[in-house]
Amino acid sequence: MKPTGAATTNQSYLNGGSATIKNNYNFMKKIMLGLMAIPAFCLSVSAQTKLFDGKTTTGWHTYLKKDVVGWKVVDGALQLDPKAAEGHGDLVTDGEYENYELTLEWNITKEGNSGIIFGVHEDPQFGATYLTGMEMQVLDNKDAEDNKKANHLAGSLYDMIAPSKDVCKPAGEWNKVKLRKKDGQITFWLNGTQIVDVKIGSDEWNKVLADSKFKNWKGFAQYPKGHIALQDHGHLVSYRNIKLKEL
Repeated sequence: MKPTGAATTNQSYLNGGSATIKNNYNFMKKIMLGLMAIPAFCLSVSAQTKLFDGKTTTGWHTYLKKDVVGWKVVDGALQLDPKAAEGHGDLVTDGEYENYELTLEWNITKEGNSGIIFGVHEDPQFGATYLTGMEMQVLDNKDAEDNKKANHLAGSLYDMIAPSKDVCKPAGEWNKVKLRKKDGQITFWLNGTQIVDVKIGSDEWNKVLADSKFKNWKGFAQYPKGHIALQDHGHLVSYRNIKLKEL
């Protein structure tokens, strides 16, 4: 018997209903997948920590001292006053870190020199941060005295690897840094450009270390977990927007 017109209409309705249900299922599936991704996104955002609150020196101290000496907060930035009567020294984080992504901005005076030193082991047997920590150079490339060697220029892994490009802004302007350290892999960005990438212990590392002044320093780059330091090199320098995300 041929189906009646009503039966045909009902079958078409059912087929259409199945398609609608399938479409709704796919739509809901996409929503659920999106919702599942939100916690991971929130975790990533929440993992970023401000190392500097823009108002105080809380979370920092002068190397091998309990308090902060010679550094102050000026216009939302940590600034070294090289003429401070009470003296000065490298500023280090209270906390120690191993795998992380550090972002900050720096501004150096004309002829100025400073550095971001990481992997610092704070111990009286090491009288300075650079005896254990590696340094991303901060420099006025144009007029600073220490501008003669490529691996001493701003953004270099100091005395080891020169930046692949000179993207440093002039003295008096803010430069943006991203420094990533993950399982011994060290990567630097300056003003959005990747300029250094090397792994501790690799053939490249061993070669540049052997050619550097650090080759016989027993504590240098030996501590995977350490403090982060802002170097006092006797010149006016400012750092701001200092944030860290542990990896």
